[in-house]
Amino acid sequence: MKRLLKCFLIFVVAIVAIYFGYSEYRSFRMPSHSYHHPLDSLDNFQAHVRDHLREHVQMLAGQIGERNLEHYDHLEAAAAYIRQQLEQQDYKVSEDDYTVQGKTCRSLYVVLDGSDKSKGVIVVGAHYDTVPGSPGADDNASGVAAVLELARVMKNEGLTRSVMFAFFPNEEMPYFQSENMGSLRFARALQQQGLPMTAMISVESIGYYSDQPHSQKYPPGIASFYPTVGNFIGFVGDLRSRDLLRQAVRTFRASTHFPSEGAALPGWMEGASWSDHWAFRQAGVPAIMVTDTAPFRNPHYHKASDKPDVLDYDKMARVTVGLKHVIEGQAQ
Repeated sequence: MKRLLKCFLIFVVAIVAIYFGYSEYRSFRMPSHSYHHPLDSLDNFQAHVRDHLREHVQMLAGQIGERNLEHYDHLEAAAAYIRQQLEQQDYKVSEDDYTVQGKTCRSLYVVLDGSDKSKGVIVVGAHYDTVPGSPGADDNASGVAAVLELARVMKNEGLTRSVMFAFFPNEEMPYFQSENMGSLRFARALQQQGLPMTAMISVESIGYYSDQPHSQKYPPGIASFYPTVGNFIGFVGDLRSRDLLRQAVRTFRASTHFPSEGAALPGWMEGASWSDHWAFRQAGVPAIMVTDTAPFRNPHYHKASDKPDVLDYDKMARVTVGLKHVIEGQAQ
């Protein structure tokens, strides 16, 4: 009887711990409130960002198209385009290269130096490869475009902490969460160099939105806590990255008139680790993903129809400018 009672008490404690540790950080417990009013007209700055985002996506997904080791010339063309855009902003572009199947895979990055190098670096990154058969406008030309724009608009910011803008190959299967995943190789390389990384933000599929009822789906178990309309940007991290997640959501909501939701979830939950933030978590870095939730909303996900004309560039611009504020907040 004592053993049975002990087991029962352990079970009750576990349920209580899961409930309070897990639900505490769901969207309704995030700082402030999501924006639920009509969207403002884009100002001149946002409109300029929108135009650049469209140009980047059109080049990557419209002209270059499918980008992976099966289409290696396209993967190389994407890397060359990223380098060109960064160099036009007078950045010094560095590479972390490795070989897969006899082909060179390139992670490209630049550093926006802060005034206090002892405070480490924030990594803001996106993968530029696609799954076979898809031009990858949302997944993930949209993320690459946003990181390119963030590097451009933040070039002359006076920040305290340094910011690294990075672009990774081989995020998609069959390399995802393998030794040949670009962001995993990159995170480990930075770790071996002893570079202190205070946070990582992965920009993953941010271009698809819908105002239709029931356009938003979720992994099992959390749907009742979130909206059924897919018109928001999501901030997702594992439970150990919840402080970074809450800070990011707080800053975004305070600065940006655009719907947002946040979720700190167990890393094993479907979708919670589906991007390059997973790689930096393996290096012990607090890391989150910013996403339109991809397969839980976008019917073109991983399909040939994931083309530039399916994206909403006005909303992408709002999100990108909001992320600028988030990064600035982390870099002070």
